[in-house]
Amino acid sequence: MITGKVIDYEAIIRISICDSSGQVYDRDAIIDTGFDGWLSLPSAFITMLGLAWKRRGTAELADGSQSIFNVYEATVIWDEQLLIIPIDEADSEPLVGMSLMEGYELTIQAVNGGIVTLSKIT
Repeated sequence: MITGKVIDYEAIIRISICDSSGQVYDRDAIIDTGFDGWLSLPSAFITMLGLAWKRRGTAELADGSQSIFNVYEATVIWDEQLLIIPIDEADSEPLVGMSLMEGYELTIQAVNGGIVTLSKIT
């Protein structure tokens, strides 16, 4: 199970990301159910981690406009398992998308300080 908190009305969990040499960095990430990707990270953090560039990606934003962005690859620790996942470059706070949460039940106590849980569906 993965747990977090609601802070300023955003559901936040801690995510562990490995850099290119295997060192682990922990960052808070916002759960974004409107994001169908895996994980987005800001460009400065991607550079610091030395992640491998894989391709360009495109997305339709909420306002209907198109966005082109770089996609990298990283190893994350997710529910105590190592996963190699695509990382979308975005100049925003780190976002956890629906692809990373696939197979999990998300529960949010929608009050400041509330508990956020992701439980594997069996």
